[in-house]
Amino acid sequence: MNGEWLSRCVGVLAAVLLISVFILPVSVPAAEKVMVFAAASTTNAVTDIGKLFVEKKMGEFTPSFASSSTLAKQIESGAPANVFISANKKWMDYLEEKRLIDSATRFDLLSNRIVLIAPADSELSKVEIAPNFDLVKLLAGDKLAMGDPDHVPVGMYGKKALEALGVWRSVEGSVARAKDVRAALALVERGEAPLGVVYATDAAITDKVKVVGTFPEDSHPPIVYPVALVEGAETPAAKSFLEFLKDPEAKTIFEKYGFTVR
Repeated sequence: MNGEWLSRCVGVLAAVLLISVFILPVSVPAAEKVMVFAAASTTNAVTDIGKLFVEKKMGEFTPSFASSSTLAKQIESGAPANVFISANKKWMDYLEEKRLIDSATRFDLLSNRIVLIAPADSELSKVEIAPNFDLVKLLAGDKLAMGDPDHVPVGMYGKKALEALGVWRSVEGSVARAKDVRAALALVERGEAPLGVVYATDAAITDKVKVVGTFPEDSHPPIVYPVALVEGAETPAAKSFLEFLKDPEAKTIFEKYGFTVR
């Protein structure tokens, strides 16, 4: 009797265990996250690329956009970035010298142009940007919006161009030093500055400003956006995202926003 009872118990237990295999939820690993630190000027393009990355189930995407200098300093301070996209070589070099990026993964991703913008309703239509052009007269005692030339890439490119054209000293005191290119763009959009220096790609995303002039390419260093993985944060998802930036679909998105893919 006892043997029969024990046999039945074992059978019931086995059945319960078998059923539980099918009805208990199976633990599925969450998609790996990638934190991308990218120059403010890439906001729209990188956001769209990140959404596509997620849609393709390649990983989870979290971006952080600011001036390249701000992002580089944050990475230096230990911010949890996996990928860094800089708007100039200086800030990528800065991190590479400190061995904070994986130099073997670094490559030049994009190119851009800098332009002179005015509010959409400005009476200015076209400015010939040439040596010694009268920028002071155009400003009429008001401000020139641009990224802080001491550390923001677009401001650094702008200063170099204005120096090469021989007009920097005459307008240096009139510069409204913005924290990044999008902040400089906003000043002109709101009419708080009659003119601004931004990337061509930033001017193209809004109908509140118009391009009144394009700076000669030989007036400033080439505008190059390098990208690399952050040292010690080279996760599979981060590597996949870096490779995805080379994908034809990513290239199409960059070109849609006016970037030149290198």
